[in-house]
Amino acid sequence: MRILVVNAGSSSLKLRVLDPHDRLVAAADLPPPRDPSTLDALRGAVAGFGAVDAVGHRVVHGGTRFAGPVRVDAAVERELRALGDLAPLHQAPSLHALDATRAVLPDVPAVACFDTAFHATIPPPAATYALPAQWRQRWPLRRFGFHGLSHAAAARRVAALLHRPLETLRIVTCHLGAGASLCAVHGGRSVDTTMGFTPLDGLVMATRSGSVDPGLLLWLEEHAGMAPADLADALEHRSGLSGLAGEADMAVLLRRYGQGDPEAALAVDVYVHRLRGAVAAMAAAMGGLDALAFTGGVGEHAPTIRALTADGLGFLGVELDERRNAEAIPAAPGTSDVDGTAPDAWAIGAEGAPVATAVVTAREDLEIAAQVRRLLG
Repeated sequence: MRILVVNAGSSSLKLRVLDPHDRLVAAADLPPPRDPSTLDALRGAVAGFGAVDAVGHRVVHGGTRFAGPVRVDAAVERELRALGDLAPLHQAPSLHALDATRAVLPDVPAVACFDTAFHATIPPPAATYALPAQWRQRWPLRRFGFHGLSHAAAARRVAALLHRPLETLRIVTCHLGAGASLCAVHGGRSVDTTMGFTPLDGLVMATRSGSVDPGLLLWLEEHAGMAPADLADALEHRSGLSGLAGEADMAVLLRRYGQGDPEAALAVDVYVHRLRGAVAAMAAAMGGLDALAFTGGVGEHAPTIRALTADGLGFLGVELDERRNAEAIPAAPGTSDVDGTAPDAWAIGAEGAPVATAVVTAREDLEIAAQVRRLLG
């Protein structure tokens, strides 16, 4: 089965065509589809890929309704659109991409694969908010978690790299990109994660705030007269690294950090402080840690962030090899061995360290393709 994977993220649109052996046969990286008018490039790329047997779409939010991949029909699409308010940076671009792809491939089955689905296994103590029972009964107010496709793929690749069964491992996967989240993967299942009801929760991100005291937001509404729409815009688009240092690009921030820029130093220090604490919390959810994995744009390309993070996690058994960490350079997608090990997964831990540490190239496309095949047979 030849599968087109459409991955609409908050900062990019990645198109990948995989053959029946998961070899990459075509690819295109485009700007995110913010609205229907930006989709000409997507339609042109899809038309140029040739025949495909199915299309797999990354969809960020599946709510409580979708805990696995589903073939998209009119009823499913209506439900996906209804979830747009819970992931405004992601859900609309995914649906725009769905519309554009369908226009070029009207007779090809489309499958939605959900970032929230991997976290459906999170147990009640980790998923439940301490809110009034009436609220929780009336609305689906729970921790959903996101980046599940990336976390699932990264955990499997780390297990392959270590030559150990995934079912025996306690792994913290760090998806660090424009959006960022961690996942505690115990025996191949998500048992905790840092994002919550929406993708705003948890770590400091490129333009998103991460966790903020809800009382602070109530104070801004009451005392500063800030409207909910203005708060939402600030938390989604003008916070995170951008709010701290006026720059959302981690590579630029790290250059400024190395030059002693105080704003960049604060941004990196806040980012790493939150990241270290969250890694420890994920390890606590599993009763220990066997492996730590970095993936996503920042996780793969910022050895300085990996080193700073590990420097504060020695008490967990995390220790990096300086040379290995510096030399871990992601390969182009699709160049890995059939078994999913080298050259897109690297061990960067120090020799003899109690916890293995790895860098893994993000391959959400492989996870999506596998789900499409399972669903469609």
